[in-house]
Amino acid sequence: MSNPTALVAGNWKMNGLTESLAELEALETLVKEGKSADCDVLICPPFTLIGAASVKADAVAIGAQDCHGAVSGAHTGDISAQMLKDAGATYVIVGHSERRADHFENSKIVKVKAEAALAVGLTAIVCVGETEAERDAGKAVSRVVGQVEASLPEGATSAKVVVAYEPVWAIGTGRTPTVQDVAEMHTAIREALIKRLGEDGKAVKILYGGSVKPSNATELMGAANVNGALVGGASLKASDFNGIIDAYRK
Repeated sequence: MSNPTALVAGNWKMNGLTESLAELEALETLVKEGKSADCDVLICPPFTLIGAASVKADAVAIGAQDCHGAVSGAHTGDISAQMLKDAGATYVIVGHSERRADHFENSKIVKVKAEAALAVGLTAIVCVGETEAERDAGKAVSRVVGQVEASLPEGATSAKVVVAYEPVWAIGTGRTPTVQDVAEMHTAIREALIKRLGEDGKAVKILYGGSVKPSNATELMGAANVNGALVGGASLKASDFNGIIDAYRK
């Protein structure tokens, strides 16, 4: 089985107003007019921009940053997977470390959200990652593999689920693990996916996320079992994000 097609995904987090769609339009131009890249491109803006972004996007897929596990109901302030699809999203991030930490989401909750995404035809990007304390204690691999096992939805396949590894201590800090550290973790995740999904586990995209920028993208994307990136701050500017996509241009 050949390596899965890479995915370079941008997570705008709680950033972006209507005027920010100009960056999406600029990215569209760079992707269409630049040298062809051997990867898919995704932007996950805040909920308020998904509808407008999906209308403007063509070469770039549009996703969301979270969803609720229920189809509908008395969940004030929440968004269902079906609502996201209706707005034009094709992907949704679940279990991002900021959701796990700030909203106390455990892997059981993440699994339910991922299952809700699959139920309406969205691709779920399931995030996993360890804290600095867990890494220093030698528990990084066991922690992350445990999250993979507990967070993957029932019915997961390589066509429906992407896994994103994000060392919590590297997000937005400018710090990154070594290429060897990334390769070790991604290989452990790959082994867990194969154990769970059999041969299809070899085809699941595993993204790396954590202070990815144009200057380190080529090296990080070249690590074993890395099939793309989940990018935070550097995805807010089309030129910076395009510089990361360059890692997949030959």
